[in-house]
Amino acid sequence: MSMLAIIVSLVLLMFLAYRGISVLLLAPLMASLAVLLSGDGAFLLPVYTDTFMSALGGYVTQFFPLFILGALFGQLMADSGAAHAISTGIVKRLGTRHVVLTVVMACAVLTYGGVSLFVVAFALYPISRELFREANVPKRLIPASIALGSFTFTMTALPGTPAIQNAIPIPYFGTNSFAAPGLGVIGGVIMLGLGITYLQSRVRKASANGEGYGTHTEKEREDTPDDAPAATMALAPALIPLVMVIGLNALFTYGVFPALDLSFIDAAFDNVSADSQAGLWAILIALLSASAWLMVTRWRHWADLKATINKGCLGSLLPIFNTASEVGYGAVIASLAGFALIRDAVLNVSPNNPLISEALAMSVLAGITGSSSGGLSIALETLGEEYLAMAQQAGIDPELMHRVATLAAGGMDTLPHSGAVITLLAICGLTHRQSYANVAMVTIVLPIAALVSVITLGTLFGSF
Repeated sequence: MSMLAIIVSLVLLMFLAYRGISVLLLAPLMASLAVLLSGDGAFLLPVYTDTFMSALGGYVTQFFPLFILGALFGQLMADSGAAHAISTGIVKRLGTRHVVLTVVMACAVLTYGGVSLFVVAFALYPISRELFREANVPKRLIPASIALGSFTFTMTALPGTPAIQNAIPIPYFGTNSFAAPGLGVIGGVIMLGLGITYLQSRVRKASANGEGYGTHTEKEREDTPDDAPAATMALAPALIPLVMVIGLNALFTYGVFPALDLSFIDAAFDNVSADSQAGLWAILIALLSASAWLMVTRWRHWADLKATINKGCLGSLLPIFNTASEVGYGAVIASLAGFALIRDAVLNVSPNNPLISEALAMSVLAGITGSSSGGLSIALETLGEEYLAMAQQAGIDPELMHRVATLAAGGMDTLPHSGAVITLLAICGLTHRQSYANVAMVTIVLPIAALVSVITLGTLFGSF
């Protein structure tokens, strides 16, 4: 009965999320439904106030600094004109002959540098629209182009990316954001190469069929920013903050923190391990430094710096509480008797290779929640210790576990009910029927191919 309760709540969570109901409300309601259907209704209130809220609060405590600094940095990049300068600079250099590659690379540079994927989608869509119209390439391919550059290899594969998905495994595995860099690069190249090849084949097929940009009413989201920001910036200074994010992250990860004796931190704080937290601290320092650089160097050019800061900080609240609510939901499900059967089944999928079991767990939960960060957080919160123990027993480097976890979370997270997919299509003024098949190919099928390749290479050669 408990397992049936879990399945019913999961199906309803997916369905209602697809219908547009906020996960802030859905997560506690569906968790409560699972408790009631499992026959534990007498414990409903303490399960909510203790289990659900404790898990939610713990996640916020751990990752809120990263969410707020990431959102602030993205808003500063957008309002300073840096994001626009980078995207238009890439357009000028790559031209309009290869519009798909141009859009993908513009998105990739911005997201790898730490700009939120939603900020990138808003910033790049107006440029993409004009490029595709000028080149007479179908508009329906714009969402897939933006998604390939924003939702895939720069989010989960490339070493050092400040994306939250790459930071979540750090405290569980004691790794850093550059975990398994060689395998990450290989996975990223597979996603990028196959993605560009696939989208270019769609462009050629459309051209052969006589299909052009198409007739559209351009009903985009009303809150889409103007095509160009009020502030302007040259390309070179616009790139500096992105270089700072990656460079300072690497410097503190491999240079500063390893050279320091941080044992005094472990002695002063009972629940803090400097070794396991240093990777997260490095990302925070990098984002804070790059944000400060933008604010100071652009001091005389801000239209309203206070408004930009406030908008960026407030913009972090919905994403983190959405994810934290999903983590709370996962904690409640994990407390039910039926979850033990599910957990044992997942852990025993491939007892001799925990990489396969881990990939399956991350993929399924990311698909259910429609969120890579949500699925990853739930899976590691409930199974992280078991996977680390299994990896140590099998002699698998935790860095390989980290990279496989992030890659797996970035596969099934873009099913039709995904909030990121729904928002992207709304920004572009397109429907699932028009564009989702191509989005699914570049954000689900190809990332899974990259994941399988990395697991195979990691199994044969270990982490590198």
